[in-house]
Amino acid sequence: MTEPQPSDDFAAFPAPAEGMLVTLFITVRQVARSRDFYSRVLGGTVVIAENPCTIRLANSWIIMNPGGPPTPDKPGISLVDYEPGNTTSIFLNLRVADIQACYEEWKAKGAEFVTPPMDRGAETRCYLRDPDGYLIEVGQSTGLLQGHLAAKRPEDLPG
Repeated sequence: MTEPQPSDDFAAFPAPAEGMLVTLFITVRQVARSRDFYSRVLGGTVVIAENPCTIRLANSWIIMNPGGPPTPDKPGISLVDYEPGNTTSIFLNLRVADIQACYEEWKAKGAEFVTPPMDRGAETRCYLRDPDGYLIEVGQSTGLLQGHLAAKRPEDLPG
């Protein structure tokens, strides 16, 4: 038995009539596996199944394709697979209305969280990884809505 292929919805592709919108492109090892994670686990809607796979996630889009060599419009630049580890310089930040419910739902669907949600004062947040190891922050604004900002790190303080 094979996985049913999602149908493409070209009318829903992120192409603004004016101005701009933001999408996130990620390089993935297996499009079908990542498509399943972002649609089934996180609840996104498949807009285009492949070339490029495009998922609408709430009010944004994630575009994904495998890596590849340089192309004429990006000479000398290759798209390579992300190598997960203990460092990162970019991550997807998802804001939710009920972090505990979200955590329980996504965990039941197979999401692997780094920790359960933790109250950080300004927000309650936790992190998970997608199938390629990309870090995803999931947060619910709590104290921030009453003007409580995140605590400054010692290295950010003057003196």
